[in-house]
Amino acid sequence: MVTSSAGLQDRRVLVIDDDPTVSEIVSRYLRTAGFIVDEAPDGPDGLRKAEELRPDLVVLDRMLPLLDGIEVCRRIRANWSIPVIMLTALNQEEDRIDGLEAGADDYLAKPFSPRELVLRVQSVLRRSAAGFVPEGLVTIGDFALDSSAHEVRLNGQPLVLTAREFDLLAYLIWRPHKVLSREDLLRSVWGWEFGDLSTVTVHVRRLREKIEADSAHPLLLNTVWGVGYRFDPVPLGRPDAAPEERRS
Repeated sequence: MVTSSAGLQDRRVLVIDDDPTVSEIVSRYLRTAGFIVDEAPDGPDGLRKAEELRPDLVVLDRMLPLLDGIEVCRRIRANWSIPVIMLTALNQEEDRIDGLEAGADDYLAKPFSPRELVLRVQSVLRRSAAGFVPEGLVTIGDFALDSSAHEVRLNGQPLVLTAREFDLLAYLIWRPHKVLSREDLLRSVWGWEFGDLSTVTVHVRRLREKIEADSAHPLLLNTVWGVGYRFDPVPLGRPDAAPEERRS
């Protein structure tokens, strides 16, 4: 049985899927969990409804008529800050990576459990970073994290981040100079005990493109080969090498 999640009732979810059976089942489970659900059968209609309704989250099929899910995801990401969960019947790793590279926050491979999809929707909308960073403004080096406003600034400029990118960067900001494995990040940021580790790899790559001067030669978000990643916003020993919390 799917139950509603506190604080998420009446959030709007747009389901874009050309399979009426899948769309009906997904929508029914989401409504049972307390969400307002709208449906679209193809890419162009999905984009029109995204612009008109401005949903809180989009559930998007990878294989759509007229305009495929990858392009729909890119256009959503280019125009609005709407989280996207992609559904795919393609099981190749490169196909899943394509979806994440296009800006999807999460994905599920078909066939999937509708209850698991509801849990993924709740997880993305809950903005899981709120559970592991305190309220208020936190600064470290050139980064300023405002968890209340769901915003990160670098050198005073706001970063355009997806929901998962924000969660990941917020988690790293509070753990500078600590080596974190992909398994650690998948468990702590995504809330998954197991899953495809390429999800973490792709999100790290996308973060580097947004915070590094040269993402091919990162200085801030470093790979520790054979272990994981380490966030080095400032050199150790500097006065601002640890997070500083400021409350208004």
